[in-house]
Amino acid sequence: MTTMSEKLSDQLTRQSKRVSQSVFDGSRLRVVLLVDVYDGAQQQFLEAYEQLCNQVAQVPGHVSDQLCQSIENPSQWLITSEWESAPPFLTWVNSEEHVRMVEPLHSCVRDTRSLRFHIVRETGGEEAAASSRRRLQTSPRIGDGVIRHALTFTVKPGSEREVARILADYSSPQAKVDETTRLCRTSLFMHGNRVVRAIEVRGDLLAALRHVARQPEVRAVEEAINPYLEQERDLNDQESARVFFTRAALPAVHHVTADELTGGERQALYYPARPDCGMRLAELLAQQDEAAADDPDSPVLRSTIFHRDDVVVRLVDVRPGAGGHAVLPEPVRQAELSALLDGEPVGMDLVTDRRSPDA
Repeated sequence: MTTMSEKLSDQLTRQSKRVSQSVFDGSRLRVVLLVDVYDGAQQQFLEAYEQLCNQVAQVPGHVSDQLCQSIENPSQWLITSEWESAPPFLTWVNSEEHVRMVEPLHSCVRDTRSLRFHIVRETGGEEAAASSRRRLQTSPRIGDGVIRHALTFTVKPGSEREVARILADYSSPQAKVDETTRLCRTSLFMHGNRVVRAIEVRGDLLAALRHVARQPEVRAVEEAINPYLEQERDLNDQESARVFFTRAALPAVHHVTADELTGGERQALYYPARPDCGMRLAELLAQQDEAAADDPDSPVLRSTIFHRDDVVVRLVDVRPGAGGHAVLPEPVRQAELSALLDGEPVGMDLVTDRRSPDA
């Protein structure tokens, strides 16, 4: 006889296998920022950090932070922060407020790397015991070894046809980045003057992005679309390029895979959210896709939700021949979704979808 606890355990196990990425489980978040400071700029960096941390302390959802300096290399620093959950952190880190807030750090920092972790378990003294009353992640998720990320930007109205031609007509970069990192797939969609480029990587995402940026064929394409961008950039100016790609980042906030791992047809849907409603909209879509993963009759095989500010994009692989209806909202969710939308969800046009031969 199967007990209720066994059924719940089985349900959580199935979910952990299907949901490999999510920011919506409500558990606490630990953010780790690795910082490489220019030689001689340590004091300048410390002063900029102290100004920054006073501002961050006022951000909703922020709990605490620490600044640490390496005992071996004084140029290496570590910033850790704790947040009530992932959504308030992502809302802040992807905002224009954050872009302005961290600007004083850039003149003294050579390189940074940000890592984000849900807190699964915690041990320690009285402080840990008290904090453990806040929600921890209930069970570890089982990934598929693929990291998903996207970029989005807009081009000048009237240039869409030429931009699509440029973005579709280039040689694919070398898939192998190093011994541990490989590009798996790049899918590029457009709707109106908005461009969304989604990439899938096995290994180190940052290493893959830097590898792609150095490839001559990719560099030529980026230079070719520069005159058509609504946000100007100079790829030869490190600060200009950094600001552009910071604003263009469209992080994946949820990914779910059904048990049946077949090929499928790739589609994308763009959801224009009302101000301050993007994260809630993304969460509702994630819940819809989790339900679809449990439905053997659902056409959805895989789904990734990307979100930044008022832009929500849902990238879906559906069973061959399922048609465009597969990515439309379920009728039961329509009213709730409509209250968060600033216009109708629309299918995006596929410009190119490229896979590595051995991905």
